[in-house]
Amino acid sequence: MGKVACLALFALYSAAAWAQADPALLAKLRQGGYVLFLRHTSTDFSQDDQRMTSFEDCANQRNLTDKGRDEARALGAQLKRLGIPIDTVYASPFCRTLETARLAFGQAERTAEARGGPANTNDPTRYDPLRKLLAARPAAGKNNVIASHGNPFYAVFGPPYLAEGEMAVVEPSAVVVVGRIRLEDWQAFH
Repeated sequence: MGKVACLALFALYSAAAWAQADPALLAKLRQGGYVLFLRHTSTDFSQDDQRMTSFEDCANQRNLTDKGRDEARALGAQLKRLGIPIDTVYASPFCRTLETARLAFGQAERTAEARGGPANTNDPTRYDPLRKLLAARPAAGKNNVIASHGNPFYAVFGPPYLAEGEMAVVEPSAVVVVGRIRLEDWQAFH
Protein backbone atom coordinates (compact mmCIF):
# COMPACT_ATOMS: atom_id res chain seq x y z
CA MET A 1 0.00 0.00 0.00
CA GLY A 2 1.39 3.40 -0.94
CA LYS A 3 2.34 6.11 1.54
CA VAL A 4 -0.49 8.39 0.41
CA ALA A 5 -3.06 5.59 0.73
CA CYS A 6 -1.82 4.76 4.24
CA LEU A 7 -2.09 8.41 5.28
CA ALA A 8 -5.60 8.65 3.81
CA LEU A 9 -6.70 5.51 5.67
CA PHE A 10 -5.19 6.84 8.91
CA ALA A 11 -6.98 10.18 8.48
CA LEU A 12 -10.29 8.43 7.78
CA TYR A 13 -9.85 6.14 10.80
CA SER A 14 -8.93 9.09 13.05
CA ALA A 15 -11.97 11.07 11.95
CA ALA A 16 -14.25 8.10 12.58
CA ALA A 17 -12.72 7.50 16.00
CA TRP A 18 -13.70 10.99 17.17
CA ALA A 19 -17.05 11.12 15.41
CA GLN A 20 -19.09 9.10 17.92
CA ALA A 21 -20.08 10.30 21.38
CA ASP A 22 -18.44 8.08 23.99
CA PRO A 23 -20.81 7.45 26.95
CA ALA A 24 -17.84 6.48 29.15
CA LEU A 25 -16.20 9.84 28.45
CA LEU A 26 -19.41 11.66 29.33
CA ALA A 27 -19.62 9.77 32.63
CA LYS A 28 -16.03 10.78 33.44
CA LEU A 29 -16.73 14.43 32.59
CA ARG A 30 -19.75 14.41 34.92
CA GLN A 31 -17.52 13.18 37.75
CA GLY A 32 -15.02 15.97 37.17
CA GLY A 33 -11.26 15.96 37.48
CA TYR A 34 -10.39 16.91 33.90
CA VAL A 35 -9.04 19.93 32.05
CA LEU A 36 -11.04 20.80 28.94
CA PHE A 37 -8.77 22.42 26.35
CA LEU A 38 -11.06 24.39 24.05
CA ARG A 39 -9.92 26.02 20.84
CA HIS A 40 -11.89 29.23 20.34
CA THR A 41 -14.97 28.96 18.14
CA SER A 42 -15.25 30.14 14.49
CA THR A 43 -13.31 33.24 13.51
CA ASP A 44 -12.97 35.55 10.53
CA PHE A 45 -9.81 34.43 8.71
CA SER A 46 -9.80 37.62 6.63
CA GLN A 47 -8.62 39.30 9.86
CA ASP A 48 -5.27 38.73 11.54
CA ASP A 49 -3.34 39.81 14.62
CA GLN A 50 -0.38 41.50 12.89
CA ARG A 51 -1.50 45.09 13.54
CA MET A 52 -2.71 44.67 17.13
CA THR A 53 -1.09 47.01 19.63
CA SER A 54 -2.20 45.12 22.76
CA PHE A 55 -4.43 42.22 23.74
CA GLU A 56 -7.21 44.76 24.39
CA ASP A 57 -7.00 45.93 20.76
CA CYS A 58 -9.83 43.73 19.48
CA ALA A 59 -10.28 45.81 16.33
CA ASN A 60 -6.91 44.60 15.05
CA GLN A 61 -7.25 40.90 15.92
CA ARG A 62 -8.90 37.90 14.28
CA ASN A 63 -12.28 37.87 15.99
CA LEU A 64 -15.22 35.54 16.37
CA THR A 65 -17.84 35.62 13.66
CA ASP A 66 -21.55 35.66 14.50
CA LYS A 67 -21.44 31.92 13.83
CA GLY A 68 -18.59 31.61 16.36
CA ARG A 69 -20.59 33.49 18.97
CA ASP A 70 -23.58 31.20 18.39
CA GLU A 71 -21.28 28.16 18.61
CA ALA A 72 -19.85 29.33 21.96
CA ARG A 73 -23.34 29.86 23.42
CA ALA A 74 -24.48 26.47 22.10
CA LEU A 75 -21.40 24.76 23.55
CA GLY A 76 -22.12 26.22 26.98
CA ALA A 77 -25.76 25.14 26.73
CA GLN A 78 -24.72 21.58 25.80
CA LEU A 79 -22.36 21.26 28.78
CA LYS A 80 -25.07 22.61 31.05
CA ARG A 81 -27.66 20.22 29.55
CA LEU A 82 -25.33 17.29 30.11
CA GLY A 83 -24.55 18.23 33.70
CA ILE A 84 -20.81 18.66 33.17
CA PRO A 85 -19.52 20.63 36.18
CA ILE A 86 -17.16 23.51 35.39
CA ASP A 87 -14.94 25.30 37.88
CA THR A 88 -12.22 27.69 36.74
CA VAL A 89 -12.22 28.89 33.13
CA TYR A 90 -8.85 30.17 31.95
CA ALA A 91 -8.53 32.05 28.67
CA SER A 92 -5.71 33.25 26.50
CA PRO A 93 -5.64 37.08 26.51
CA PHE A 94 -6.77 37.35 22.87
CA CYS A 95 -10.27 38.75 22.34
CA ARG A 96 -11.51 35.62 20.50
CA THR A 97 -10.61 33.26 23.37
CA LEU A 98 -11.99 35.55 26.08
CA GLU A 99 -15.22 36.01 24.15
CA THR A 100 -15.56 32.26 23.54
CA ALA A 101 -15.09 31.53 27.25
CA ARG A 102 -17.46 34.24 28.43
CA LEU A 103 -20.20 33.27 26.00
CA ALA A 104 -19.88 29.54 26.75
CA PHE A 105 -19.27 29.61 30.50
CA GLY A 106 -20.15 33.11 31.69
CA GLN A 107 -16.64 33.63 33.02
CA ALA A 108 -13.01 33.84 31.97
CA GLU A 109 -9.81 34.27 33.93
CA ARG A 110 -7.46 35.97 31.50
CA THR A 111 -3.99 34.43 31.63
CA ALA A 112 -1.01 34.39 29.30
CA GLU A 113 -0.29 30.81 30.44
CA ALA A 114 -3.33 29.67 28.43
CA ARG A 115 -1.62 30.93 25.28
CA GLY A 116 1.89 29.72 25.92
CA GLY A 117 4.85 31.75 27.08
CA PRO A 118 6.98 34.33 25.36
CA ALA A 119 6.69 35.24 21.71
CA ASN A 120 10.11 33.70 20.97
CA THR A 121 9.11 30.53 19.14
CA ASN A 122 12.63 29.10 19.49
CA ASP A 123 12.35 28.98 23.29
CA PRO A 124 11.99 25.28 24.26
CA THR A 125 10.31 26.29 27.54
CA ARG A 126 7.69 28.45 25.80
CA TYR A 127 4.78 26.14 26.65
CA ASP A 128 5.90 25.12 30.17
CA PRO A 129 3.41 27.53 31.81
CA LEU A 130 0.60 26.00 29.71
CA ARG A 131 1.74 22.49 30.67
CA LYS A 132 1.60 23.54 34.34
CA LEU A 133 -1.95 24.84 33.85
CA LEU A 134 -2.91 21.58 32.12
CA ALA A 135 -1.47 19.61 35.04
CA ALA A 136 -3.40 21.57 37.69
CA ARG A 137 -6.01 19.34 39.30
CA PRO A 138 -9.49 20.95 39.29
CA ALA A 139 -11.55 21.27 42.47
CA ALA A 140 -13.17 17.99 43.55
CA GLY A 141 -16.07 17.05 41.29
CA LYS A 142 -15.34 19.83 38.78
CA ASN A 143 -13.53 20.35 35.48
CA ASN A 144 -11.37 23.30 34.52
CA VAL A 145 -11.46 24.85 31.05
CA ILE A 146 -8.63 26.42 29.05
CA ALA A 147 -9.89 28.53 26.13
CA SER A 148 -6.93 28.82 23.80
CA HIS A 149 -5.69 28.33 20.25
CA GLY A 150 -4.70 25.60 17.82
CA ASN A 151 -0.94 26.19 17.88
CA PRO A 152 -0.41 25.75 21.65
CA PHE A 153 -2.42 22.51 21.54
CA TYR A 154 -0.35 21.23 18.62
CA ALA A 155 2.90 22.23 20.35
CA VAL A 156 2.03 20.34 23.54
CA PHE A 157 0.14 17.31 22.19
CA GLY A 158 1.15 17.04 18.53
CA PRO A 159 -1.08 16.49 15.51
CA PRO A 160 -3.80 16.75 14.53
CA TYR A 161 -4.74 20.36 15.26
CA LEU A 162 -7.99 21.04 17.08
CA ALA A 163 -10.68 22.50 14.85
CA GLU A 164 -12.24 25.79 15.89
CA GLY A 165 -14.64 25.00 18.74
CA GLU A 166 -13.24 21.51 19.28
CA MET A 167 -12.44 20.43 22.82
CA ALA A 168 -9.75 18.03 24.04
CA VAL A 169 -10.33 16.29 27.36
CA VAL A 170 -7.03 16.21 29.26
CA GLU A 171 -6.23 13.97 32.22
CA PRO A 172 -4.14 16.37 34.34
CA SER A 173 -2.05 13.88 36.35
CA ALA A 174 -0.38 12.61 33.16
CA VAL A 175 -1.23 15.59 30.89
CA VAL A 176 -2.61 13.29 28.20
CA VAL A 177 -5.61 13.69 25.92
CA VAL A 178 -8.24 11.06 26.75
CA GLY A 179 -10.83 12.28 24.25
CA ARG A 180 -11.72 14.96 21.74
CA ILE A 181 -15.18 16.37 21.12
CA ARG A 182 -16.07 18.42 18.06
CA LEU A 183 -18.84 21.00 18.19
CA GLU A 184 -21.19 18.84 16.15
CA ASP A 185 -20.65 15.83 18.45
CA TRP A 186 -22.17 17.32 21.62
CA GLN A 187 -25.77 16.74 20.52
CA ALA A 188 -25.14 12.97 20.34
CA PHE A 189 -24.44 12.82 24.09
CA HIS A 190 -27.35 11.92 26.39
